[in-house]
Amino acid sequence: MIISCSKKEKILPTEQTLVESVYASATIQPDSLYQAYAIVGGILDANLVEEGELVSAEQSIIQIINNTSKLNTQNAKFSLELAKENYNGSAALLSSIQDEIEAAFLKYKNDSINYVRQKKLWDQNIGSKIEFDSKKLQYQLSSNELKRLKNRYLSTQNELQTAVKQAKNTYESSLITTDDYTVKSKIKGKVYALYKEPGEIVNTMESLASIGSATNFVIELLVDEVDIVKIKKDQEVLVHLDAYDGIVFKANISKIYPKKDESNQTFTVEAVFDDMPDVLFPGLSGEANIVISQKKDVLTIPKVYLIENNKVETDEGIINITTGLQNMEYVEVTSGLTSETFIYKPAQ
Repeated sequence: MIISCSKKEKILPTEQTLVESVYASATIQPDSLYQAYAIVGGILDANLVEEGELVSAEQSIIQIINNTSKLNTQNAKFSLELAKENYNGSAALLSSIQDEIEAAFLKYKNDSINYVRQKKLWDQNIGSKIEFDSKKLQYQLSSNELKRLKNRYLSTQNELQTAVKQAKNTYESSLITTDDYTVKSKIKGKVYALYKEPGEIVNTMESLASIGSATNFVIELLVDEVDIVKIKKDQEVLVHLDAYDGIVFKANISKIYPKKDESNQTFTVEAVFDDMPDVLFPGLSGEANIVISQKKDVLTIPKVYLIENNKVETDEGIINITTGLQNMEYVEVTSGLTSETFIYKPAQ
């Protein structure tokens, strides 16, 4: 109720439901949105998907080429095959040593028989000391040679086994390195952007693709630092999108990021829709009001009628009042006024 008197507007306080809210700018982003990077440098050979295409987790999306990596993989494979051939093949070193061991064993057996026979004769005082010593020496030399060859066999076997393991590790490592030249999607979702074309140079510092959820979207809110202490999870959010003029969407706070953006002195807060619009695109913008508190049937006055934040002008002059909840337009009056007290709008 507004009455013009002495060129001053006056009104009566009114009872209404008062909602206190915090303003925030809003931007729509796909859930789980991330930037895909290469972990090696090279030349982009092909984009294996197109923008807007749906992808599955671990699906290859970008192929990078590097001839050095391919050559290293081929050389590692050749080395592994050679190591296996040396260990298991028909021309293996172990086979040659085994033949020597068999020949040495036959000689050792023969020298052992001769030595035992000569020893029996010598024990009976038959034969010469020189002949006995010669047979004994031959037996000892044969025994030592057989032991040496057996040790050589075991040592060579260990060396060849180690060589096979090392070659296998080198080959598998080169395969991993080669696999690094294929960029894969980490999630099931949609490719929202590709930033490089075939033939362009790729490095580890530049994003190659933007990938996020195809069905789930979040509302990214920028809240001023003076208001961030009022924000809590699960608070109601009223969202106005420029693409849906005149429609208010309800959402709830789902996440509060603790780091402040020093460039614009804001904090990032995420909210999720109660009922998501049928069509959404990344980057859609709008405004949002985060509901801090709400009261029904409270006595309110327009904020423009306040003097020094806690005074109003009445028929009895300027008086003090006590205020409570407030929003952009109205403030709650908890004491000092009644619904029958006229107040005057201050002169501008």
